[in-house]
Amino acid sequence: MDARLRREPARSVPAALHLEAHRREDVAPIREREQRAAADVLGVKSIAFLGEPDGLLEVNPRTRKMVTREIRRLRPEVVVAPDPSRLWFASGYINHWDHKQAGLLALTAVMPDAPTRVMFQELEEEGLEPFEIPNLYLSGNEADAFVDITDTIDTKIEALAQHVSEEGEAAAPWVRERAREVGEPVGMEYAESFKAFRFVDDDEG
Repeated sequence: MDARLRREPARSVPAALHLEAHRREDVAPIREREQRAAADVLGVKSIAFLGEPDGLLEVNPRTRKMVTREIRRLRPEVVVAPDPSRLWFASGYINHWDHKQAGLLALTAVMPDAPTRVMFQELEEEGLEPFEIPNLYLSGNEADAFVDITDTIDTKIEALAQHVSEEGEAAAPWVRERAREVGEPVGMEYAESFKAFRFVDDDEG
């Protein structure tokens, strides 16, 4: 089980430009529908939407509590999130504000929010006990863990194509080429790379 707080960037184009005919309040149901379709392709069993407006995600006590609630509820083995320190990639992509904030929320959930009893104690009244996240994978810089996706890259691209409003299908060639570049140095046809953190001893899980 993992809890994902990430979105694969397609290109450095403001999200609103893909939806010029829509108001901001129209965007959320479109994105939610597309995300559910992508999750179905991937076989994801459950998905939670926090309801934050696109491009305006903030790290504050309210959003921290929402993320902590989900972490304590799901008790994931791995959390996968964007690297919040990643501001750009090469010379053609500026990291989305929401990606950076989502990464910060993940780090804050790791410490102090999810495992510390004094944080959001009211969650214990919901039956949600503190939980120490065993593993954190950040997508971005300083990669030291590689996952072979050779057998699943077509599924990944099919899922990405469900994000029609963000031109996910058009990003397929770039996604495939990037996965090939990541995998080649480590002997994999296609791979994804992460900065991996482990917070528990092996005999603990």
